[in-house]
Amino acid sequence: MSPIYLKDTPPFPAVDSDRSSGDTPDYDVHIITSGGLRIPAHASVLASASPVLESIIDSPRKHRSSENTIRILGVPNDAVSVFIGFLYASRCSEEEMEKFGIHLLALSHVYLVPQLKQRCTKALAQRLTIENVVDVLQLARLCDAPDLYLKSMKLISEKFKAVEHTEGWQFLQNNDPYLELEILHFIDEAELRKKRTKKHREEQGLYLQLSEAMECLEHICTEGCTSVGPHDIEPSKNKGPCSKFSTCEGLQHSIKHFAACKRKVNGGCLRCKRFWQLLKLHSSICEQSDTCKVPLCRQFKLKSQSDKKGEDVTRWKLLAKKVVSAKVISSLSVSKRKREQEPRGMDMHNGDHFSTRSFTI
Repeated sequence: MSPIYLKDTPPFPAVDSDRSSGDTPDYDVHIITSGGLRIPAHASVLASASPVLESIIDSPRKHRSSENTIRILGVPNDAVSVFIGFLYASRCSEEEMEKFGIHLLALSHVYLVPQLKQRCTKALAQRLTIENVVDVLQLARLCDAPDLYLKSMKLISEKFKAVEHTEGWQFLQNNDPYLELEILHFIDEAELRKKRTKKHREEQGLYLQLSEAMECLEHICTEGCTSVGPHDIEPSKNKGPCSKFSTCEGLQHSIKHFAACKRKVNGGCLRCKRFWQLLKLHSSICEQSDTCKVPLCRQFKLKSQSDKKGEDVTRWKLLAKKVVSAKVISSLSVSKRKREQEPRGMDMHNGDHFSTRSFTI
């Protein structure tokens, strides 16, 4: 096959196609591609841009042909041209990255050009599709590109039903069972993380709800709300609902039921048992049991102190710790949002009624 000479490809000067050798005083090395393309270049430029090319250029002549050439094989001619152009100018167009991004990533990895590798990794991550994600994943794995590898894995995990019908996935199943197993393991781990995250959010929501219930319980027993209050304070007909009335209202109904119920806890009343648990949880959190006006606070505290090593006491302390922690985290989140946003007036409650369901521990 006769050599093909590169013409007018920036940043290189034009090469005269009529010359039989293609040699010019300015060029001291030629890049040879798989398609027979000869790209004239300067050894000093290549050596300064790539330590691998520097090693090839400095290697003894006996390891290379008599002519000063470097072979870059396995990728399209135009991809090699763009690669050499980047070594000169440290830039390539979006169109070139769109066409040869995968090839340029491989070349940047093989010839240790980190700036180009970073650009390719970012560009390929932005251009991931269901059709090319398996190919990009394999390349990211071979080229040690962890960010691109992780993003490819996430896309496969999210769109696996569509990905498994692509040619890339079929090829992977037939030729790389280890990577297939790695992908399936990643998908399983991702599902487990989603379940754990969902469970954690649900638990935090319940702990936050219980924390709000503790505040409302103290408010009702200390100041009184619309229909229930401490025995030494006369109820006010003009008293309006508090800022957390949806929760307070549910607690007031529970207090009324607890006071009037004939079955009580020992009689098997589930609603009384739930309220009893709220009182016990309050006692586990309360730090002023001697002066606290919440019913049975001091009695629960004394009982827990007399049975410090009991398993039941340990569980209640753990629940109390989680409730307090959820309250602190929520307060920090609210403070952060207030700093980031302008004041919007009085905070509106979501209107959900407090649920006094059992919180078994």
